[in-house]
Order: sequence, then C-alpha cells, then structure tokens
Amino acid sequence: MAVTPRSNSNVTFQCAFHVVWCPKYRRNIIGGRMEQRLKQIIREVIDEKGSWLVELETMPDHVHLLVEVDPQYGVHKLVKAIKGRSSRELRQEFPRLRAKLPTLWTNAYFVATVGGAPLSTIRRYVEQQKKR
Repeated sequence: MAVTPRSNSNVTFQCAFHVVWCPKYRRNIIGGRMEQRLKQIIREVIDEKGSWLVELETMPDHVHLLVEVDPQYGVHKLVKAIKGRSSRELRQEFPRLRAKLPTLWTNAYFVATVGGAPLSTIRRYVEQQKKR
C-alpha cells in the first residue's frame, strides 16, 4: 500500500509520519478501558483535524501512530492536539492518573517521515508492536 496523494485547495501532497510518544516517566499505564478510550480520542482528533489514520497501536508505556497529515496543518499541531485532549479527558475520566502523574505525557515525542519506506512495511511494524 503506497501513500495516497491527497490535496487541499492549493497543495497536492504525500506526507505520512510515524509518531511515538510516552507517558510521563515512561510509566506502564496504558491498558484496559483507558487504552480503548485513548484510541478513541486519538481517532476523533485525527478526524477533526483533517488528517488520516493509517495505523495505531499502544503499548503499556508508549503510543505508535502512523498518520497522514496536511503539510499546511503540520504534524506538530496534530501531535499537540492529540496529547493535549487525551491528557485532559483521560485524567478527568480516570482519576488514578492524576494521583500517579503530574501530567499524562512527556513534552517530547519521536516523528519520522516514511517517504522512503513502503507504507505497508511501516504499518506491519506498528501492528506487530504488541507481539514483541
């Protein structure tokens, strides 16, 4: 599967990114109902911001996201929106998170373009993270 050319009113683009981020102190807190709710929030934000989810997987201590983003919006704004909303909503819905962590996510994250690699290869990598 190749990255699909997309367009907005004045730009045609192919921009796919592999994004990884962790909870504060890399705590093992992602699982169960919280994991399902996190995935739901991520999907909602991606849809609202006009981006395209290719693959999403979570581990107890980090999140893997493969996403296509309009370059005029930018991957930084998307990640900031996802982390901000998910932190706020999850800490409201799961009070134990407030007790364990001063903030849900670290400020840092990893992002790489997947321009050279076939999207199917990156997708397989993200899908297989749970099996490791």
